[in-house]
Amino acid sequence: MSADEIIDIVDENDRVTGRAPRGEAYARGLRHRCAFVLVRDAGGRVFVHRRTPGKLVFPSLYDMFVGGVVAAGEGYDEAALREAEEELGVSGLPRPRHLFTFLYDDGAGRSWWSAVYEVRCELPVRPQAEEVAWHDFLPEAEVERRVAEGGWEWVPDGLEAYRRLREWRSGRPGAAGRR
Repeated sequence: MSADEIIDIVDENDRVTGRAPRGEAYARGLRHRCAFVLVRDAGGRVFVHRRTPGKLVFPSLYDMFVGGVVAAGEGYDEAALREAEEELGVSGLPRPRHLFTFLYDDGAGRSWWSAVYEVRCELPVRPQAEEVAWHDFLPEAEVERRVAEGGWEWVPDGLEAYRRLREWRSGRPGAAGRR
């Protein structure tokens, strides 16, 4: 999505209250919707990438999710599939499985409802050059090690989604957000 594309603006209950260009939503700190998709290959490894320097938000940082902003009038499920196929450079990906949704808020004007998904990709990936500067499929233990060590600078919303995903997997009721 470009900075001019229109997105839904939502309230603290994820109800649409208006629409705005994506760039304006970021600049004014307007709450919107995003889809996060954890992608695994046939061996269960996690797709990890470094964002390009030209990204509007969190340029050049690492992420263990693909995804992005939900377009105006688009549902989370549709956005998850669209964004995953775009970023991975594939078509015919299975529909990502919705795990949970939570409100990300960094306390500094960045707030979005975040729907977290998971999908298995057994197709050869050709990541979008405009979105992905580097990528690899890493064993989850290595992802966890790199998160814990702090050597890579990770996108903060992805780190929060990953923390909540680990809580969700541990079975702690209500830890991740809403279903």
